Amino acid sequence: MKRNIIFGVALLLSLSLILGACAPKPASEPVGEVAIDADEFDDEGDEDEGEAGPVTLRIAVLPIIDTIPLFVARDEGLFEEFGLDVEFIPVSSAPELSQMVASGQADGMVTDGLTVAFFDKEEIQIQIVRYGQTPSANTGHFFILAANGSGISTPEQLKGVEIGISEGTIIEYITDRLLQKQGFLANEIKTIAVPKIPDRMALLASGELQAAVLPDPLASLAVQQGATIILDDSQTPEYGASVYVFTTEMINEQPEAIGSFVEAIDIAVRFLAEDPDEYIPVLTDNKLIPPPLIENYTIPPFPTGIYSEAEWQDTLAWAQQKGLLLVDIPYAEAVNTSFLP
Repeated sequence: MKRNIIFGVALLLSLSLILGACAPKPASEPVGEVAIDADEFDDEGDEDEGEAGPVTLRIAVLPIIDTIPLFVARDEGLFEEFGLDVEFIPVSSAPELSQMVASGQADGMVTDGLTVAFFDKEEIQIQIVRYGQTPSANTGHFFILAANGSGISTPEQLKGVEIGISEGTIIEYITDRLLQKQGFLANEIKTIAVPKIPDRMALLASGELQAAVLPDPLASLAVQQGATIILDDSQTPEYGASVYVFTTEMINEQPEAIGSFVEAIDIAVRFLAEDPDEYIPVLTDNKLIPPPLIENYTIPPFPTGIYSEAEWQDTLAWAQQKGLLLVDIPYAEAVNTSFLP
């Protein structure tokens, strides 16, 4: 799946942007290969230092559709071309994802703005550097679903109905915001905590839950099994974004490497936009979607850019209103826009 010609042009443009925008540079070369002339060094042993090796970035990775650009960048050799050694650390749940970063076992992850706010409530530990995934006009990211046989087919019928969610997470945030957009008052929104997605899916499928909130593509699987979509965030992209984040320690120590990482993801996103069907095997090889969906699945579009200040402020306002956050966190401290093209 190499895109040598396209990549060559994109890489030259990317390198020119990076070299022009990032200063001062450390002694090591972050991208490309530079020939070293031993005659330029004296006889005191400087020539033995040689070139610095690639910068290692450790990324905690959930098996979700949001992460497909990571796998494309790896498989197309983009990280290597930028002088990066990107290690993927597989995790199976959102709490484990955060724990890997909090414990220092990972340098970055794909998460959401609310998680960033919780990390940074006492001190800035992580920063957003890029969008991961956002809803689009034709592709939702999170869905409020009704169980087969529940008789629920309209948002109005959700008033007073317990909706399965995970509390204090983006799932609860999306649920509140989507229903509030429909005119729901706070006392008309009823939820019940079902933290694990497999449990939520099973209870919805059995009818023990009349409604639940799921991310795609698991929402698509639930629909295939009989659930009905009541609401989704396709018309409200300001609520459902995921984001790439890195620790402030890594950003401060290796800013050029982070910039190169963001450029590699940008190129991977362009590859996906040009021919999404070519990368269906990436989904299957890395188990990013359930096997029953593969035959008819279309890879959604992926965004460029970065989490906006309006998105950040709304996330904080929701968390504060819920009593989950007691402080204000400045946008400029939690979102690092210096890596934008």
